[in-house]
Amino acid sequence: MTDDNEVEQIIGEMAQQLRALLTRRGIDDPLLVGIHTGGVWIAEHLHRSLVLSEKLGTLDISFYRDDFTRIGMNPQVKPSELPFSVDDRHIILVDDVLFTGRTVRAAMNEIFDYGRPSSILLVTLVDRGGRELPIQANVVGKRLALEPGQQVKLTGPEPLHLTISAVSERGAGRRDA
Repeated sequence: MTDDNEVEQIIGEMAQQLRALLTRRGIDDPLLVGIHTGGVWIAEHLHRSLVLSEKLGTLDISFYRDDFTRIGMNPQVKPSELPFSVDDRHIILVDDVLFTGRTVRAAMNEIFDYGRPSSILLVTLVDRGGRELPIQANVVGKRLALEPGQQVKLTGPEPLHLTISAVSERGAGRRDA
């Protein structure tokens, strides 16, 4: 679907959009948090581009999903790491693909278990539509209209590459990439 340079270019454009959004909102010291796994890869690129002072935070929302009884537990659960206090801070939450909104809802639930941020901005590489929850990204790299039965997947970490494929039987129950 994309070549490796295109993903890098999209992330560069996202960094510019995000920088402009932060300036408009008067946010000068945000915290960046990536959702495992693809969101972390993108967040690492954005963290370098934005030259943020705080370390990058990571979330594994496996235990916060509302559908893990249907889709099963992720066999490779990683620990979440928020090496900072989120209280009264502006959070930039990064995910690779925004679909139903359930991953983002789960991530926000986990963030609020750590404290009460001032705000949360959502950044996603791909918005593929199909929302089941009222969640909207503030910065989107690419919008895709996929046919039923198709999914988009980010592979990486180096190089990052987007592919569109048919949903496998095993992944058919998974609603949010």
